[in-house]
Amino acid sequence: MTLKSEGKPWSLRRRLLAAIVAASTVLWLASLGIVTMIAWHETNEVFDDALEESGQMLMAATTDWEQRGLLARAKAAGGPERKVDMQYQIVVGGKVVQRTSGAPSQPFVRHFGDSHGFADPEVEQRRWRVFVVRDAARQFEVQVGQRYKKRYDILEELAEHLWLPVAGFLVLLALVCWLLTGRVLKPLRATAATIAAKSPDDLAQVELAGQPRELLPIVQALNGVLGRLDTALQSERRFTADAAHELRTPLAGLHMHVQLLQRQHPELVAPFQKLRRDIARVTALVDSLLTLARLDPLARAQVTTHAVVLAPLLEPLLAACEQEASARGMALAVRCELASVEADPAMLEILLRNLLDNALRYCPDGSRIEIVARQHAGRPRISVRDNGPGVDQASRQRLGERFFRVLGQQQAGSGLGLSIVRRIADLHGIALAFGPGLDGRGLGVTLDFPAVRAP
Repeated sequence: MTLKSEGKPWSLRRRLLAAIVAASTVLWLASLGIVTMIAWHETNEVFDDALEESGQMLMAATTDWEQRGLLARAKAAGGPERKVDMQYQIVVGGKVVQRTSGAPSQPFVRHFGDSHGFADPEVEQRRWRVFVVRDAARQFEVQVGQRYKKRYDILEELAEHLWLPVAGFLVLLALVCWLLTGRVLKPLRATAATIAAKSPDDLAQVELAGQPRELLPIVQALNGVLGRLDTALQSERRFTADAAHELRTPLAGLHMHVQLLQRQHPELVAPFQKLRRDIARVTALVDSLLTLARLDPLARAQVTTHAVVLAPLLEPLLAACEQEASARGMALAVRCELASVEADPAMLEILLRNLLDNALRYCPDGSRIEIVARQHAGRPRISVRDNGPGVDQASRQRLGERFFRVLGQQQAGSGLGLSIVRRIADLHGIALAFGPGLDGRGLGVTLDFPAVRAP
């Protein structure tokens, strides 16, 4: 049985892709704006420098040689280094007749075959980018050159200004994508938490509504497994309950027949007495199975709790055990400092009766059993302790498992008493713990009830 999904399922892939594309687009546009502003600033500096270079060249071209030399030397000696830094030569007959101070004394380009154009010569072990224009009538050339290093310097300066904003936007993009993917994948975490919270008592179907399309097949398959598991567990519990219920009647009849035979044959008292003990043991086992069969299908939310006054609950339990305890010289002590606890009265009575029966069964004659009910760390606590033989540390870890019995025990038992105690504790949210008993020996069982909420 699977739950029908409400509405059209949404696609996790599309939502994730849309979120990342949208975030990347916004951040790309922002980074493009910043890069454009930085490039605009650098370009303006280069163009301004080119205008300044052009003005200086025109000034040099309209003065005589001595003034040009003074201008070039003054420019080279002081002032900031220009980014463009163009050098020019006037070449007549293959010889340089005029040049700026940064230009080599030999022509940049010799025997240039075209009327104008660009060239990439290497002069004095330096690479230049040169533009050559020739006046065919007057037979002279103007060669304007710029070192490639100046162009690389401009590129490096631009990269120095750009790497920090670009790196910052990449980090910001990674952070935004991380946040967006976390938000988009939130339904997966919610579904995983729902599945992780499942217990043997909670096999309800996982809701399909609101699940992404990519996750629907997994959730539907899981619901199928949960449905089959729930059906199998229900069948097992019904079988256990029915079998135990059907066994009670013939066992009661068998017990009556044994009593009748014992009266008719007094010479067979010992065998009949052993048979009666075996029947009583099987009857107790059947009663325990019936109790577990009633408790297993329940969930914690189905248990109705209210304030249970402890004194009237403990008195009949102690009275039922008093005769056996007196006959075996055992001392029962009760200290009740709690007025009440939040619990189901019938289940709490079963829990305490099983703990008392367990202590009486496994403690030798002359032992002490103590029940204490008091506040501990802000929570109600009930503890049942004895000074009997106790249970070793390794076996304590397994107490509460069904049909588990400590090795070496000579007393008859089914191994279900503490299983019933654990099940009732789980249904009430009670913290169950096993430890040492009285005087550092024996067994102690503590029940820490949930803290009572203030009204």
